[in-house]
Amino acid sequence: MSLAGKTLFITGASRGIGLAIALRAARDGANIVVAAKTADPHPKLPGTIYTAADEIAAAGGAALPLVVDVRDEASVQSAVDQAVERFGGIDILVNNASAISLTGTLSTDMKRYDLMHQVNTRGTFLTSKACIPHLKKSANPHVLMLSPPLDMSPRWFGGHVAYTMAKFGMSMCVLGMAEEFRSDGIAFNALWPRTGIATAAIQFALTGEEGLRHCRTPEIMADAAHAIFEKPSRELTGQFLIDDTFLYSEGVRDFDKYRVDPTASLMPDFFVPEDSVPPPGVVIG
Repeated sequence: MSLAGKTLFITGASRGIGLAIALRAARDGANIVVAAKTADPHPKLPGTIYTAADEIAAAGGAALPLVVDVRDEASVQSAVDQAVERFGGIDILVNNASAISLTGTLSTDMKRYDLMHQVNTRGTFLTSKACIPHLKKSANPHVLMLSPPLDMSPRWFGGHVAYTMAKFGMSMCVLGMAEEFRSDGIAFNALWPRTGIATAAIQFALTGEEGLRHCRTPEIMADAAHAIFEKPSRELTGQFLIDDTFLYSEGVRDFDKYRVDPTASLMPDFFVPEDSVPPPGVVIG
């Protein structure tokens, strides 16, 4: 199944994983709504909605760059309305926009707490709510959250409870909306990386430049998302998928192609349950 002619609404699509998912769909000839905040170049972060749109067009897709703040209801609704006016509907929603601060309780100021919850949990709920009426009209509607499995191990909460709550809020939307809209045939799934992914979040919020060597590229998440979108929506919903495990189930065997540096050990990501076993031949850490 190809995504040719399908319309994807992707939050945070100006860079990183969101852009990689957009470019993979664009190679099929998909329409991409680049819904992100960055209209002007950032001093540290690469890309804007306009450079992303240029890359999407070069890859074979059609792009609609829109300045969107997922915290703002009017901003989200306006973007959804413009997407439907331009492309005739919405087939796939990717809730990728996210804010991160790996701080403990006493070190988390409430402004940062509010930002994470407004972008991650509330933004996911709001954008899903705005897109669902249009997704109901699609032949194979999918909603994908870039959020982790709901593993209630204290180890994921103790070091950064505010961030964990905000990310798990996205995953709770998957759990609830998959059930709520099951009869409408809208798939709601979560996708999460087993390893660190070479993005600005890793570089600036976690490990610095050196840490990128121990990551996989965003293309592994893009390939996994593409494979999810190819599935009949009524047959795959309410799932919490790990990128390489899902791709292995789809027949992928070469995971070295996703490594930034094949000589460097792979950095494990947060939130991967202990009982999640890597594919054969994949060594983490």
